[in-house]
Amino acid sequence: MPKNRQLHLNAFLRNVGQHEAAWRLPETRIASVTDIEHYRNLARIAEKGKLDAIFFADHPVLKDRAQDRPWDSLDPFTLIAALSGVTERIGLVATASTTYNDPYGLARRFATLDHVSKGRAAWNAVTTANAAAAANFSLGHHPDPDARYERAAEFLDIVNRLWDSWDDDAIVGDKGSGTFIDPDGIHRLDHHGKHFDVAGPLEVPRSPQGRPVVFQAGSSEPGKDLAARFAEAIFTAQPVLDEAQAFYSDVKARVRAYGRDPEKVHILPGLSTFIGGTEEEAGRLQETFEDLTLPTYGLAQLKRVTGIDYSSHDLDDVVRVPARGELASDQKSRHDLVHHLTATETLTLRQLLRRLSAGRGHRIATGTPEQIADTIVHWFENGAADGFNLIPPALPTSLEAFVDNVVPILQKRGLFRTDYEGTTLREHLGLDRPTVTRASRTFVAAAE
Repeated sequence: MPKNRQLHLNAFLRNVGQHEAAWRLPETRIASVTDIEHYRNLARIAEKGKLDAIFFADHPVLKDRAQDRPWDSLDPFTLIAALSGVTERIGLVATASTTYNDPYGLARRFATLDHVSKGRAAWNAVTTANAAAAANFSLGHHPDPDARYERAAEFLDIVNRLWDSWDDDAIVGDKGSGTFIDPDGIHRLDHHGKHFDVAGPLEVPRSPQGRPVVFQAGSSEPGKDLAARFAEAIFTAQPVLDEAQAFYSDVKARVRAYGRDPEKVHILPGLSTFIGGTEEEAGRLQETFEDLTLPTYGLAQLKRVTGIDYSSHDLDDVVRVPARGELASDQKSRHDLVHHLTATETLTLRQLLRRLSAGRGHRIATGTPEQIADTIVHWFENGAADGFNLIPPALPTSLEAFVDNVVPILQKRGLFRTDYEGTTLREHLGLDRPTVTRASRTFVAAAE
């Protein structure tokens, strides 16, 4: 690993907090779920903390048990476009599905956002696991995982080539000769693949970052392979150190096998933190959240992840979630996480639901600011993470607690910036601006 390596920290912002009971806290303002002022405040807090980026999920379908908690109601792309106008440096990451979008339209939107934000745009590419989304997009069925990832690989290849379809110096702007664009600086794709036919070029000139940064979220085998081919930052759920180290080593090796530089692909596990002045205070804070959880909601989420209905089980009986096998779940990596949790610990069903309430399989750290910082540094220095996607349990309070109390410790230890040194997200992440490449006009599928 390089010397003077720096942590990368993003803030995953889910309405009033990731914890399923955050909306029930006395201080939570319900109207914040759709109030742009709430999100503007969150963006400013994250930028005050010099975080790399703010990160928004996307769920193109209203989830089951919507009566139990608020969901991500606002379109993430529209939201980050709005937030680009009230921030100056922080990166802006929006999730968008490769299953329920088209490459040209998505490439156009993100290239435009990169211009609008002056080089701070990023796309979190996902394949969408929720099968119910198909009914919202005129599809008779939700594609299986292999089909979704095959489509995603072709999709990402096209988007990158569309972003490269303009040379950096294609705009001449010669008023004397009347030449605005050098036609030799713009290039068609003429892509004809299994899933898409795209002529190109993009009508948006090459953007400030060359290409917006590509994130990828997921920990399944096809997800890891897709990330190794295309992603520049990877959002993953890794609750324990040894599994995080194995994931880190595996993905970095896959990146290298694709001829890419592993140091230019950042692995960022999710981290949910409960911060207190003492360890006991932090523990009581976590219990406050967990005491407000609704078993009906937790059971529905457990069924979605495992394919097993535990609603008839006694909440105080010990639970053992079996290994995946042939169970009808499309959440393979999350199922594996829950199986491992119940295989390595003795937990009642009630305890399991409480454990999953904050992070849904992500790492949870509870303690003083120093203890939280110690956890972050330990993972960072021991081959488990290049940084973290912070998942605040409640917003804005948990984000403020981290920015005000943990960030200064990481800065004092010399592991996190005290100010932004660049203006683009690529600069924050230490990524090079991509050069225009057109080595291949035809999409080539990954080797088996």
